[in-house]
Amino acid sequence: MRLSKLEVSGLAFAFLGVFFFSLSLPMTKWALESFDPFLTASLRPVIASAIAIPFLLIRQIPPVPRKYYLSIFYVTLGTGIIWPIFVALALQRTTSAHVAVIAAIMPLVTAIFSVAKSKVHVSPQFWIASSCGTFLLILFAISRGGGTGRDLRADLYTLIAVVASAYCYVEGAELSKVMPGWQVISWVVIFALPVCVPASIALWVYTHHAHPLTFHGIAGMTMIGVFSMYIGFFAWFRGLRDAGTTHGSQVQQLQAIMTLGWAGWLLHEKITPAMVLIATGVVASVLWALSTRQRVLDRS
Repeated sequence: MRLSKLEVSGLAFAFLGVFFFSLSLPMTKWALESFDPFLTASLRPVIASAIAIPFLLIRQIPPVPRKYYLSIFYVTLGTGIIWPIFVALALQRTTSAHVAVIAAIMPLVTAIFSVAKSKVHVSPQFWIASSCGTFLLILFAISRGGGTGRDLRADLYTLIAVVASAYCYVEGAELSKVMPGWQVISWVVIFALPVCVPASIALWVYTHHAHPLTFHGIAGMTMIGVFSMYIGFFAWFRGLRDAGTTHGSQVQQLQAIMTLGWAGWLLHEKITPAMVLIATGVVASVLWALSTRQRVLDRS
């Protein structure tokens, strides 16, 4: 069955979101040069809210209805707190390539959460294609050296971050059915402020002397606050809404490849012909997964 115009648009928005997310790990690695890992997490919503609050005021958006508070809380907890804290802790112990190995399973975890929550039916081919893409991503990252220097604690931190983020993606996609994606993420970062503002102040006071400011540190912190925490979610939540969470999430199979590409350019890691071949296989897996849609349109 051919994709509808809405689904094509949704996939394009999902890809745009993934493009911005792909910078998250390398930029967090940069940010850790100048900021404590907990501070890199708490500052993200603070930076993003500097854009969100004026945006909401200019557009004269009314307060979010109370019935959506719990869903926004879940997205805030996963996106604004758990993911950035545990990813930063993992990156303190290992490389961004190693974290990308573990985070490669996120599209499959997101699809599982989506199917469980919405009871949408997907074909066995979808799961085979998703699993193939995940396997190739892991192989791809290992070929870059991501499987060396194994640290079980870093792996555990990354898995916690992946599960939390995958679940909040599903919740965020549900909220995007009743309000635009940019409003969802705007309320998410605002809901995080009562915790993140005092936490950021306290963390800065107690840790800044041990973390001298550098260009990379400031640039990385700004990037993850503006793009990873805010602008990327504009596109991502709309993409999941329009393409369907279960299938739209498979676009994220490409994130690890792009992340490792950024790491190669920004962190000077070597790229080999074998990586290009595996990357081609991952793209094929994504296209295969997206082609297995059922006739009953997934709007989960």
